[in-house]
Amino acid sequence: MKIPVGIVGATGGVGQKFVQLLSNHPYFRIAALAASGKSSGKTYGEAVHWVLPTQLPPEIAVMPVSSCEPDLPCRVVFSALDSSVAGEIESRFAAADYTVISNSKNHRWDSDVPLLIPEVNPGHLHLLDSPDHPGAIVTNPNCSATGLVLALKPLVDQFGIREVHVVTLQALSGAGYPGVSGMDVLDNVLPWIDGEEEKLEREPLKILGSLQGGVVKNLPLRISAQCNRVPVLDGHLECVSVRLEGMATAEEIIEAWRGFTGEPQALSLPMAPERPIHYLDHPSWPQPRLHRDLDKGMAVSIGRLRPCSIFPQHGARRRRRSDPERRTDGEKTVPQAGAIEGFLLPDNR
Repeated sequence: MKIPVGIVGATGGVGQKFVQLLSNHPYFRIAALAASGKSSGKTYGEAVHWVLPTQLPPEIAVMPVSSCEPDLPCRVVFSALDSSVAGEIESRFAAADYTVISNSKNHRWDSDVPLLIPEVNPGHLHLLDSPDHPGAIVTNPNCSATGLVLALKPLVDQFGIREVHVVTLQALSGAGYPGVSGMDVLDNVLPWIDGEEEKLEREPLKILGSLQGGVVKNLPLRISAQCNRVPVLDGHLECVSVRLEGMATAEEIIEAWRGFTGEPQALSLPMAPERPIHYLDHPSWPQPRLHRDLDKGMAVSIGRLRPCSIFPQHGARRRRRSDPERRTDGEKTVPQAGAIEGFLLPDNR
């Protein structure tokens, strides 16, 4: 039997991605759609401006849109709410004994909220064991942080990391719909994305941290980030320099990446990539257009590993690519739910 779920913020770009992915999901069934007051009371087909390249499922189009109140006929909700309203609404749902799986930034730093990448820190779901509140909130990270952390995790485990310097070239899709004005970005690069550098410097520390005494102790790691918006539709590219704790050969680093798997692979979750990390040998790879759909569009592609002159003794630089719409937003949050379902309900598969 499939688990009934709701989607709040269902009419926006991320909400539409949830609808697309959950409409035929093997574990979940869409039982409710909720949005702002201007959409409430309409059918979903009337309320939504569908922007995805796939057809809106007809059975979803006729569903009524409810208000974002915790009276939906389900116990699990996917939140695609804008951060301007997400914090309060998600807290109300959690207080009413819902499990909220959120794409928003509002609760990422709450001490009892996992900031989850299923391959990296599934053990942080034990934060949900707390009896202090009836429901729960689980969040996903910033789009650029997700790909960066996936690439760093095997290095942290095998060699240790002291410092990271990262420059991002972030695709337009990461800004949502309608997104960045064409007059701003065509024939141009935007060298600042509001709040992005702070997220990229902070969030990996919690995700890579350890659960101790019921709280997450951040990994002691220094990250310097510079974020840029570039005229690419899908697929973020990052140029990363890493200072390791100890010495490692290029062969050892590449083997660590290629051998890395996590809990989603062990559970054979339906949206999990066969391999979370792909190392590509060609000197001009990875490229967003060529590699954003690799391995269900859920893998991180890495290439051009070489010594770093800034970190000469224990350093390496490489380029990595991830897809902001797949490894975050809707497509990242649905695998989170699969990991939570595997964690909480292992016999229901």
